[in-house]
Amino acid sequence: MYKICVIEGDGIGKEVVPATLEVLKATGLDFEFVHGEAGDEVFKRRGIALPEETVEIAKECDAVLFGAAGETAADVIVKLRKILDTYANVRPVKSYRGIKCLKDNIDYVIVRENTEGLYKGIEAEVAEGVYTATRVITEKACRRIFKFAFDLARRRKREGKRGKVTCAHKANVLKLTDGVFKRIFYEVAEEYPDIEAEDYYIDAMNMYIITKPETFDVVVTSNLFGDILSDGAAGTVGGLGMAPSANIGDRYGLFEPVHGSAPDIAGKGIANPTATILTGVLMLRYLGEDEVANRVEKALEEVLEKGLTTPDLGGSLTTFEMAQEVVKRLKEE
Repeated sequence: MYKICVIEGDGIGKEVVPATLEVLKATGLDFEFVHGEAGDEVFKRRGIALPEETVEIAKECDAVLFGAAGETAADVIVKLRKILDTYANVRPVKSYRGIKCLKDNIDYVIVRENTEGLYKGIEAEVAEGVYTATRVITEKACRRIFKFAFDLARRRKREGKRGKVTCAHKANVLKLTDGVFKRIFYEVAEEYPDIEAEDYYIDAMNMYIITKPETFDVVVTSNLFGDILSDGAAGTVGGLGMAPSANIGDRYGLFEPVHGSAPDIAGKGIANPTATILTGVLMLRYLGEDEVANRVEKALEEVLEKGLTTPDLGGSLTTFEMAQEVVKRLKEE
């Protein structure tokens, strides 16, 4: 049995997460879903956005499935990532049949260092009208994220993928922090002679994910760069409604769709569940259930290809109805 901490959060999280749970139940695996609360409504009611009991539930479970956070996102999902030390943010970028994509052969993963860089949050007013933000890069965190990226590329190569890691940086300008980032990348690369290693400046990389996305396999970069690059990459494969993500550490896995709480459509039953279902696929892979993950992904792709989708993808189904189409195909196997 797999014990999963479920945090629906705010807005459409309360719709896409329950829909995804139905898909997970249909896999035939034995799950125990333990619900925790967090987000804006909890803050209004209790004065705290992420209660300690929710954190404890997360620590006791095999994985965490999170929906969306609203205004309290920094106090919920960002804080939870830090508490669980999920240092690798994993964002698959993949084109699916039935979805309008830039190209039909896109299939790579962006790995973003999740704990350092400018997002460390070290800011100061050093003089009147003068403000600074400190960019923190440590050799330890660099080695950790690069090993993660190369291990991922090695696993993907066994599945028939390219077997390549691309490092995106700005070492020509940020000579010390990104200089270290690039140097350690190639030091770690020497430990993986079976995996190709290359690097690009981040500004050029921003162009290449549009002009030649099919050439990438695993892309690794720092926190801020990865945040920007991955949202841009999502735009090449259908947008944020198609974008899942995983936050992985040595002990915990935290899984969340990339989209936010979308208060403008919350409660209408039209939210696209694709990103959350694909996030569930990532969670299944994390749990070692690759075969089941492949089944869910295949069933979802059949649904997308037939146009059995929510309005944002050109269909007319509700959130739950679209998820049920995936469920139906899983049960027909």
